[in-house]
Amino acid sequence: MNRMAQIVAIGLLVASSGCHDLERSRQVDNPAVAGRTIALQICSNCHGVNGVSVSPTFPKLAGQTHQYLVDQITDFKSHSRSDPNARRFMWGFTHLTDAQIEDLATYFSDQATEPGEPAAPELMDEGRTIFTSGLPAKGVAACVACHGQHGEGAGQFPRLAGQHADYVVKQLRVFQQTDTRPRGATMKAVCTNMSEQDMRAVAAYVEAFPQAPAAESASPVREDAVDPPAKEEVVDPRTKKAGEPSVNQ
Repeated sequence: MNRMAQIVAIGLLVASSGCHDLERSRQVDNPAVAGRTIALQICSNCHGVNGVSVSPTFPKLAGQTHQYLVDQITDFKSHSRSDPNARRFMWGFTHLTDAQIEDLATYFSDQATEPGEPAAPELMDEGRTIFTSGLPAKGVAACVACHGQHGEGAGQFPRLAGQHADYVVKQLRVFQQTDTRPRGATMKAVCTNMSEQDMRAVAAYVEAFPQAPAAESASPVREDAVDPPAKEEVVDPRTKKAGEPSVNQ
């Protein structure tokens, strides 16, 4: 009986050790490894544990829309997204399962976002105009139409708010000058006539994405500016003249 107990204990120890190893595994080709583990053990090296990357070479993933992340990871896996950094950093993820891709998208989309630092006011103003109104004379549509009033993105349209300005500029160039992004037809049409200055301005704006200034609160009313209510005159009935109405009537 003691011998059997020892065998069971050893079996449980090995099993728990295997689970512990899976939680730390870097085996992307192992379908048993959860997407969250891959995010923490592998993706975090470039994108940060919480999806807030330090280097603009790698995009911030925190708060990114779930569908956009699924689409892009799928395109990396199939090698249909072929811009230089995609080939260099992402083409090795060919063994990800659909479940792992869903897990990765869920993990990063749930992370808190962090805005960047604002650029020069003139550049920010120029970027705000492009984001909200576009450049009609150049055929550039307003970013707000697809990416949301606050740059939050929706579905297949990515979140832009807080993204590294240098990364945004780099992707705008990819859209404009190449066909290496399979879902990029809309963006190619949008940025065809954008100048380098246009790209840098709108990128600077979305990185910091300043909130609209709060409406100025109404000036408080000074107590001494309001006439106090008239005091009711109290008449002593003993001194009231004959024929005068009483105040209590």
